[in-house]
Amino acid sequence: MRSYTLIAPAKINLYLEIIGDRPDGFHELAMILQSIDLADQISVRSLSTDTIRVHSHHPQVPTDKTNLAYRAAELMVKEFPDSFARFGGVEITIDKHIPVAAGLAGGSTNAAAVLVGIDLLWKLGLTQSELEELGAVLGSDVPFCIAGGTVIATGRGEQLSPLPNLDNIYIVLAKYRSLEVSTAWAYKTYRQQFGSTYIKDTASLIARASAVHSGPIVRAIANKDAADIAKKMHNDLERVVLPEYPQVLQLRELFASQPGVLGTMMSGSGPSVFALVESQQQAEVIKQQIRATIPNEDLELFVTRMTTHGIKIASSV
Repeated sequence: MRSYTLIAPAKINLYLEIIGDRPDGFHELAMILQSIDLADQISVRSLSTDTIRVHSHHPQVPTDKTNLAYRAAELMVKEFPDSFARFGGVEITIDKHIPVAAGLAGGSTNAAAVLVGIDLLWKLGLTQSELEELGAVLGSDVPFCIAGGTVIATGRGEQLSPLPNLDNIYIVLAKYRSLEVSTAWAYKTYRQQFGSTYIKDTASLIARASAVHSGPIVRAIANKDAADIAKKMHNDLERVVLPEYPQVLQLRELFASQPGVLGTMMSGSGPSVFALVESQQQAEVIKQQIRATIPNEDLELFVTRMTTHGIKIASSV
């Protein structure tokens, strides 16, 4: 029996622009995604039986086929039946630290770790791009979670172009445990309210998506200028989520009012809100200030930082 333990980082969006509709029903997006060192730990172990098992002590993590990590294992079984027959099933243990349903790609990064873990267990020798292709079958964020770092993501989020890596930029992150925002609702509502502004013709869609590569936030990232990056952050989905979810708006406004916050934004479709800050010390002070202002135990607060890696092996047995 062999097992691997993998580090599965969360992600935040530094930029999210909705450009138009796609024939597959998804939206055409231009995003900048960033790995952070708030991470889950995923263990993948060979079983002598031909089953898939998922375990987690976290009450909000499903252990059946509704879990993307389970579906990642199913996909590997389907794609590599000979290896499945040779090596047997897998047991997946999810040690959850990333908040659930938070717009931080927690489920996607778990699935990415399972793909990488089974590739190692079954000695498949897949390349990163092959793993990313498999990941795209499971969800738009999975390819990025495999790659990690700082990346421009276009298409529905699966077409990746690496940017110069950012690290050691500190972040304070906030999320109400009991608050969830449906990603499907957020995009559908955006389409209903702003669909008339969508770019319709293919050539213009391609041009708009490629424009992000030379946009002001990319220049700020190239310069590794945290203050400038913070000023250029943008998320179209705030236009529909903030009016509908006053707690998210309150967090955003509270972050914006703190000394030392360079910029603040909702991540993805929310409801997580994050702030870029000048230093770890400043981040800890801001975290304490937010906690003092909102003593509600339902509010989770984290100090984290940007990181340069996606899925990483922690240990093997």
